[in-house]
Amino acid sequence: MTKRNTQQRRHSIIKLVNEQGEVSVDELANMFATSEVTIRKDLAMLETHGLLLRRFGGAVPVPQEMTQLANETLSLNKQAIAAKAAELIRDHNRIIIDSGSTTSGIVQQLNDKRGLVVMTNSLQLANAIHELENEPTLLMTGGTWDPHSESFQGQVAEQVLRSYNFDQLFIGADGIDLERGTTTFNELTGLSKVMAEMSREVVVLLESTKIGRRIPNLELPWDVINVMVTDDNISSQAVETISAHGVKVILAPYAN
Repeated sequence: MTKRNTQQRRHSIIKLVNEQGEVSVDELANMFATSEVTIRKDLAMLETHGLLLRRFGGAVPVPQEMTQLANETLSLNKQAIAAKAAELIRDHNRIIIDSGSTTSGIVQQLNDKRGLVVMTNSLQLANAIHELENEPTLLMTGGTWDPHSESFQGQVAEQVLRSYNFDQLFIGADGIDLERGTTTFNELTGLSKVMAEMSREVVVLLESTKIGRRIPNLELPWDVINVMVTDDNISSQAVETISAHGVKVILAPYAN
């Protein structure tokens, strides 16, 4: 099953759910000439991204108030940034995807990748990765649950990470200090630093509106960051400043 066919099928499922009000797994399996297992994975992935709600044997539309919240959680800009970042992933790479609304968009892009090993500290991301058709090897950090970031943190998580070596880390940020690096509201930055330490390439994903937000907690300094993926609404001066730190800047199209 190609990524293109998978995306087309899932778009069609969303349309059917919204038009009919309810669809069943066996109905969808017959309609798309695929297995019920594949359809269940489709429904699980679509539910993860707030596009429908699963019910026993099928799915129903998301209530309007919940749809609005889902759209706020993962904006078009975040999706574009995540898709651009995912282009950096090669087959058989060993990657870390940190928790976050922008990094979560990468998971949707992984179905055309083969032989991946994916580590995450997010239960939500782990569930989404588990539902992928190509079933990459999934690793979780474990550790202490942090309700602020909705992810696992702490010494146990750091010890697990130090047991592996990774090709890439994909991580978000609450803000960018153009002089120092990425900043965060969360005071727990130890795991982020270990993630970066254990990865050959560190890729930061964030919207351009966050650039210049000098939040007190420094998360990753520029000297450990290799790539920053943002939208092309960023100023040319900011691109020059970030590039001067030795960081490659990749731009995704800004959704007006």
